[in-house]
Amino acid sequence: MSQKYSQLGAMWAISRASLKAILRSPSAVIFSIAFPLIFILVFGFIGGSGKISFKVAVDPTSDTINPLFIAIKSVPGLNIINNTEEEVHDDLEKGRITAVLHIQKNEGQNPAYTIHLKSSEAVNPQNLQVLQSILDAIIAKVNAVAYPGAPTYANVNSSIQQIPGRKYTTIDFILPGQLGFSLLSSGVFGVAFLFFQLRQQLVLKRFYATPIKRAYIILGEALSRVIFQMSTAVVIVLLGYYVLDYTLVNGFVTFIEILLLCFIALLIFMGFGFVVTSVAKNESTIPPIANIITLPQFLLAGTFFPIDVFPWWLQPICKVLPLTHFNNAMRKIAFEGAHLTDCGFELAMMAIWGVVIYAVAVKVFKWE
Repeated sequence: MSQKYSQLGAMWAISRASLKAILRSPSAVIFSIAFPLIFILVFGFIGGSGKISFKVAVDPTSDTINPLFIAIKSVPGLNIINNTEEEVHDDLEKGRITAVLHIQKNEGQNPAYTIHLKSSEAVNPQNLQVLQSILDAIIAKVNAVAYPGAPTYANVNSSIQQIPGRKYTTIDFILPGQLGFSLLSSGVFGVAFLFFQLRQQLVLKRFYATPIKRAYIILGEALSRVIFQMSTAVVIVLLGYYVLDYTLVNGFVTFIEILLLCFIALLIFMGFGFVVTSVAKNESTIPPIANIITLPQFLLAGTFFPIDVFPWWLQPICKVLPLTHFNNAMRKIAFEGAHLTDCGFELAMMAIWGVVIYAVAVKVFKWE
């Protein structure tokens, strides 16, 4: 007697086969599990820490021998920088620090101390309000611990001295990050898929029948990628400038220096693409391998939000990434008016990445 066909058994067999196929697909695992976990962890670091951090300086004429200053220094959210007066003024003018604190001692008066704030028009007014609230809370704590029942030990002067400064808008932060995002994506994914398909379709092999040398094959293909992506960079910057009020401090000079920076960055990012296309065993493995390189940079390199929002132990990793240095240099040139020659540290770090990644690419690159 023949065994009765089981619909449930067939359904279960199909389910098991499908599940095995999904688990054997690296791209399915990466996109379905790894990426959501990474996003959850990263945004959890931002929102879960509950910490607000401000960079402030202290006026050198301030009275710092008192419980108030000790309490201010002990607050984790206040990062006191120790720069020269000229550096502090420059940082304040460009919005790098929130305010300069001047703790003035009131001889024989009540309150005993007054905190004066000096800021600039480049600083977000909401940050100033939060800073004032933090200082009020510090004063309240000092009163409760050291002077309970007594009149307030200090107060914050409600009148804030403002110096002129360029207004730092959201687009001034976002556009460099998005341009870096575009360059890195094109450099890695574009090159990886392009050369993999050229090998797979035997196009490279056909090139061998011609007199052209291998180096010129790579340069020719790379040049097309550079031309296309540089055209994209031009469109992004000009759209930001004319439509979204993106800051180009020195006008056309700044625009040209940004394009030179983009060209340098794209050459470096393409090196990652050459490595990916060489280590990928088939076309379906390119996206997960490429995303291992690009995704951490998209999230940790100051592309969407400042790296200051991350935990202290994660920030050194952020500061090593090549995209971080591109973003920093781009913002310095566009908003602060720096030149490429003023971005020596960022360019040096990018150059180190370029040397390392192309050394790896030369070792692993496959022609067939």
